[in-house]
Amino acid sequence: MQDREEESPMASVEQAEIQALLPHRYPFLLVDRVKEFEPHKRIVGIKNVTINEPFFQGHFPGRPVMPGVLIIEAMAQVGGVLVFKSGGTVGKTIMYLTGIEEAKFRRPVVPGDQLRFEIEVLKKRPPFWKMQGKAYVDNEVVCEAVVTAMVMDEKPDTNKPV
Repeated sequence: MQDREEESPMASVEQAEIQALLPHRYPFLLVDRVKEFEPHKRIVGIKNVTINEPFFQGHFPGRPVMPGVLIIEAMAQVGGVLVFKSGGTVGKTIMYLTGIEEAKFRRPVVPGDQLRFEIEVLKKRPPFWKMQGKAYVDNEVVCEAVVTAMVMDEKPDTNKPV
């Protein structure tokens, strides 16, 4: 019997593996770690919100608030870790956000908050995944949405110089 971490329920994922799964990098990688993971079912991810985030310089000076679109983006990135770590992708693939439904923002997210994303798979019909996401600070829901994404083969960038 093989002992495979990706098959064990509640497995955690550290930053190095997150970077191996997602194409995002600083300042746009918005997932610090994954605390729980159940393949094809659910994931719990963490984003530590610090005053050093580049978007706080302009959103808003003197009263920093994390933009809602970036909360949704972080939610989608946690969902991306769920999709890629669940397997079923062959070769070099990328995930694109294709829909956001029922998004609600309950309160501002500010420096010092720790966002906890709980994502559950609602429907999976390759190449599409539909997931329900909730973002919490402490035990208070600060954002929720249904996100849909599509996994595609990554095409080489034809605009890069050879």
